[in-house]
Amino acid sequence: MDPWHDDDDGPVGANKRVLAGSLATGTVDLATTYLGLTLRSPIVASASPLTADPQMWAAFDAANVGAIVLPSLFEEQLDDEVHAADTLLTQFADVNPEAVSGYATNPYGYAHGLTRYLNLIAQAKDQLVAPVIASLNGVTVGGWTSYAATLANAGADALELNVYRVAADQTKDAQQVEHETLSVVAQVVAAANLPVAVKISPYWSALANFTHRLVDAGASGVVLFSRFYQPDISLDTLTLGPRLVLSTSEELRLPLRWAALLSGRLNASLAITTGVHTPEDAVKAVLAGADVAMTTASLLTHGVDHVATLVEGVGDWLANHGYTSIGQSRGAMSAVSVADPAAYERANYLDEITRAASQFRR
Repeated sequence: MDPWHDDDDGPVGANKRVLAGSLATGTVDLATTYLGLTLRSPIVASASPLTADPQMWAAFDAANVGAIVLPSLFEEQLDDEVHAADTLLTQFADVNPEAVSGYATNPYGYAHGLTRYLNLIAQAKDQLVAPVIASLNGVTVGGWTSYAATLANAGADALELNVYRVAADQTKDAQQVEHETLSVVAQVVAAANLPVAVKISPYWSALANFTHRLVDAGASGVVLFSRFYQPDISLDTLTLGPRLVLSTSEELRLPLRWAALLSGRLNASLAITTGVHTPEDAVKAVLAGADVAMTTASLLTHGVDHVATLVEGVGDWLANHGYTSIGQSRGAMSAVSVADPAAYERANYLDEITRAASQFRR
């Protein structure tokens, strides 16, 4: 039997996926559509160690998570492992093949990161009601496309392409960097045969234009935004190293602004990530126009059960404010819906400066 199919020839878990499309909290229907997938709630667990842990999956489903994003598959890590495996398997190539023991390393059973990741997708699809979104973080066109096709064949419901790029090459202008990224997206979409969401940073020079070009290249959704983990300098050792700092609700405002500016103007799904910690944060994301609100830091802080707090809180807020569905409320505060859309651009800049100056004069 094909390992990716049940006896009914449908994808593994497809019979369960039907159950994921409807969830009502009180009088509010929380079902939403993201990347063409029907989710029972707008709360998505973004990539973290929690989403990779099979022991957590039942808790995610019990909390009515809309979908989970598996941790990213990093091309560099896979390349390193392949090179290490190649060294392992060839270092004793000239050993006498008749030797009984004590010479060559036994290569059987070696499973590098790609194999483990494919197994993780299959296991998640089999156990989870919620759709499973694979995540890919690559550096070369060949790596992006070959791994994207492999993840699609493994049975993922969708693919999140994490464009984590620091444009530090002084010989490349903005146009060249954008062209290279758009080319990668187009090739991944063609190779994957899956809905692809592109997770981007907020640092593109003409963000609104660039997101439209991503959709033109085949992207089914845009995730706002990648949160770069900035290196820090140790004054004691004079070394450079990573420093993990989890997000806060204050960081929601940047993706909130751009979701509001793009909602109703971009023919693609929108996801907000970074800064979603409370039910109020998730409600703001929906009102701004996002189809889903993704969260990692809040789950690492409060545990998987916090998903239920977010889902129930969104339902309660919407019910208390007269909404009967997520669809009815989505984009109610987007730039195309509010009376003063310029407030999302520059018009409120002077007001903020004036208020701040007045406050500090006291």
